[in-house]
Amino acid sequence: MNYLSLIQLLGGVGMFLYGMNLLGASLERLAGAGLEQTLERLTNSRLKGVLLGTAVTAVIQSSTATGVMIIGFLNAGIMKLVQAVSVVMGANIGTTITAQILRLGDVSSDNILLSLLKPSSFSPICVAVGAALLLLAKRHRTKDKASILIGFGILFMGITLMESTMAPLKESAEFRSIFYMFENPLLGVLLGIVVTVLLQSSSASVGVLQALSSTGTITWAMAMPIVIGQNVGKCASLILASIGSKKRAKRAVCIDVMMNSISAVLFLVVLYAYQHFIGFSFWDAAVTRGNIADFHTLFNLLMCLGMFPFVNVLIRLSERLIRDNQPSRIEQELRMLDDMFLKTPSLALGQCKKAILSMGETVDENFALASELLKKYDDNKMELLQENERFLDRSETVLGDYLVKIGEHNPTPADNRLAAEILHTLGDLERIGDYCVNLAEAAEMNAAQNVSFSYTANRELEYMTRAVSNIINTTMDAYRSQDVNTAFRVEPMEQTIDILVETLKSKHIERLQKGVCTTKSGISFVELLTDMERISDHCSNIAVHLTQRLTPAESFDTHEHLRKMHESVSDEYQALCRYYESIYYEPVKNGTFDNISSLPSASEWKGPAFISGGEGGFAAASPAAGE
Repeated sequence: MNYLSLIQLLGGVGMFLYGMNLLGASLERLAGAGLEQTLERLTNSRLKGVLLGTAVTAVIQSSTATGVMIIGFLNAGIMKLVQAVSVVMGANIGTTITAQILRLGDVSSDNILLSLLKPSSFSPICVAVGAALLLLAKRHRTKDKASILIGFGILFMGITLMESTMAPLKESAEFRSIFYMFENPLLGVLLGIVVTVLLQSSSASVGVLQALSSTGTITWAMAMPIVIGQNVGKCASLILASIGSKKRAKRAVCIDVMMNSISAVLFLVVLYAYQHFIGFSFWDAAVTRGNIADFHTLFNLLMCLGMFPFVNVLIRLSERLIRDNQPSRIEQELRMLDDMFLKTPSLALGQCKKAILSMGETVDENFALASELLKKYDDNKMELLQENERFLDRSETVLGDYLVKIGEHNPTPADNRLAAEILHTLGDLERIGDYCVNLAEAAEMNAAQNVSFSYTANRELEYMTRAVSNIINTTMDAYRSQDVNTAFRVEPMEQTIDILVETLKSKHIERLQKGVCTTKSGISFVELLTDMERISDHCSNIAVHLTQRLTPAESFDTHEHLRKMHESVSDEYQALCRYYESIYYEPVKNGTFDNISSLPSASEWKGPAFISGGEGGFAAASPAAGE
């Protein structure tokens, strides 16, 4: 093995890791209810998970590839750890199919179907098809699917490159002679581990051993420890794949290592205890390809059967070994949405409301992060924002599924109204999160292309971001307190933001015409305003749906409600509009930015005081002191 082979090996590792990351990121973007529900159906029991893992690995003839898929699913948050463990168990069984095929000779060379199913054959096809789709597709979902294909292809091409780099070792006489040097069972296990790590494939390692058995010099006593070691050595590829992965993915790999290691120790103890006290008649007999294949299959089957009842114990042990002192938000949410609450729909809906509030806090945080990124781009803040967005996307799926389950337990009419409102709010919050991502990506692009705004434009954006931050905060305050009075304040603020957006667009067009701003900055500025306006629209939707549920009237038309608010122009509505315009619109209209430092932040702002009363249920009062 020369330096060129080493470079190729490192290139294979790089392709392997990049393919895994591309696959995980694409799956995460595409992880809607369809993919998740399919996986849920296929792995909703341990037996199904084992069968799935066996079938997939038997088809692609690589337990490493199956394991990497599982790591990708875990990183994307679309598979639970208990599901992943059963699939990994099945993958250990499925990987023995290769040895069973090899016992019949090289059938894959004459069989087109089997040849196409090998990673070395279908990986270029995946990349070719994926690249074509990526170039031709216009929809984001199609592009995500194309990226998944490319990720699969690059991943398998990396595995193939690693295997091909190490392939010459199979024909090396010095390499083969190593097998005859290890008659001690512990050294035999060590040899199996080392060879498998070097070849990056337990199937290839077992294949080498099967090839050597044709000489008639490999005995059962030599072969069995080596096969056991090969099963432990195959964990190395998954350990490599888990580098940089999330805690749950690392725990899955840890469980795989524990299963193979514990099984290896127990198998060796039983094997050599029986040989010592009773003895195998075939112990010193030469093994055949079929013998090695059968022992390989037997070991993995017994390992699966032996470990199957202890899956929960292994999970708890992995959690102790790989601690996560701060569980992710989605893990906390999943704990809140426990099936035990479903028997009492009102309690289950109460848990949903808590999850909605958690989403609201995340949306508030993401808008604050996006606003900071617009001022000064920071990779760490961008990473945090993207992590929050993943939480919002997963929350939408989890909550949506949970609400469907609640509907199956005979909720009352009041519960149905609450469920409908939560479902509307859920969608609006997720869309607000998407617009926050748009703002952050615009900030990233501006930083990359050195796009900057004028002093006036920056001051105007400051007023705009403060106004939007306050409408988000007010909306969530209304939801938290379940207060119609607070919800009533959202629509006047949304109207003020609409007026503010139109004014800012007009002013920016004037600056463009005068040459104060560039075309790039002008387009970016307008896009930012549009995203912020849509955020305020979704806040209005949340407030209206909350008002609909809290209003005792049996028939409530949301469009009619908004029309009356705008057309009747009640005293309280006018008072609110004047108040918000005096804070955000008037300074921008007049170009007086001296008081921008005195603008209330989202955490400080309370708005004008209102008390119940009057025909409409509201009565205006003067703004509180300091407001």
